[in-house]
Amino acid sequence: MLLAPLHALRMSQPQERVTPPHCHASGQLFGAERGLLSVAADHGQWVVPASHCVWMPPHHVHALRSHGPFAGWSVYVDEASCASLPAAPCVMRVSGLLREAAGRASEWDDGALDARQARVAGVILDEIAAAPHEPFGLSLPTDPRLLRVARAVLDDLADERGVDALAAWAGVSPRTLARRFTLETGFTPTAWRQRARILRALELLAAGQPVTTIALDLGYGNVSAFIAMFRRVMGVTPGRYRGSS
Repeated sequence: MLLAPLHALRMSQPQERVTPPHCHASGQLFGAERGLLSVAADHGQWVVPASHCVWMPPHHVHALRSHGPFAGWSVYVDEASCASLPAAPCVMRVSGLLREAAGRASEWDDGALDARQARVAGVILDEIAAAPHEPFGLSLPTDPRLLRVARAVLDDLADERGVDALAAWAGVSPRTLARRFTLETGFTPTAWRQRARILRALELLAAGQPVTTIALDLGYGNVSAFIAMFRRVMGVTPGRYRGSS
């Protein structure tokens, strides 16, 4: 029997999950099984879809919030086993192998590992080390007024309110909202919402949802407008993207 280098778990709850800023000595890989996660770390804040996960090295302060009911998973890695893993927080795609191995590990009892379990743990560590980092998350603003706008958009991606209406709701001038939002996130408010919709669309495509259903869920009046937006951002249509992923 071998000492366990990691501990995995799954969790779910019918309401949103909010975890305040904290840190721990272990590294943590975490993600959602459905929905979007807002993640805050030392070097920024991101929105991450269920197709991706976040690696948080030991001793890095982080917080998270789900948008809607939460179902997710975590793998806590012993600090000594983190030496060969990324030294900075990062977003990475969840491979099928990593997802299955983490799910298997979540079923283990606490304590030492047998030889088979040790091999699965090794696969998880190898997958974390080898997974390419992706600039896939969507940056969140830090200004409290802008953050309120961003979270409102994420909570209802079909909301069609424009910059003027969102600015009035948040108690900030439209000019200030547009200027500071772009400065803090790299996107205009409109482009930021479009990218958030893309992240959600990728998740729904991966789940097998019909393109028409996705378009309506995201607030598009017709499927053609959604397909045009998706092709403009991703370079391919939703159907072609699904076929190649």
